[in-house]
Amino acid sequence: MSYLLRVTLIALALLTTVSCSSKRMLTPDRTLHPSIHADRAQMQQAIVKSLVGRGWTVQKITPERVQAQITVREQFHAEIDIPYSATHYQIIYRNSSGLDYKDGKIHKNYIRWVRLLDRDIVRDLKDNQNERTAQQLSEAAAK
Repeated sequence: MSYLLRVTLIALALLTTVSCSSKRMLTPDRTLHPSIHADRAQMQQAIVKSLVGRGWTVQKITPERVQAQITVREQFHAEIDIPYSATHYQIIYRNSSGLDYKDGKIHKNYIRWVRLLDRDIVRDLKDNQNERTAQQLSEAAAK
């Protein structure tokens, strides 16, 4: 294989790798399904439990917002805000380092962290709903 062809193939491979590491920013904006009944405290608890379970550090909790950050391998750092109500929450990017944020794009690791966090929050709310339903059925059967 000629030298020029090798260099061209290596350059293309590097460009492909670099372009795949940044993805369009993910900002989950979730309204709960009507079958999931939660109050503000239960929503806050599900958010905090999911953050801690995923290795995020909770920085601040108010009745309307949770702020958190994560640092992975002392190289990647991200900060988020999660405004919430009893029926809705959003995961909003606040700041980062080492994740190449630029022009609405960010490293795919951040996207994965946020997607998993979103999934865990919904799962926790569904599990709590199922527990409440089971308890109500048990109480009704005991009467």
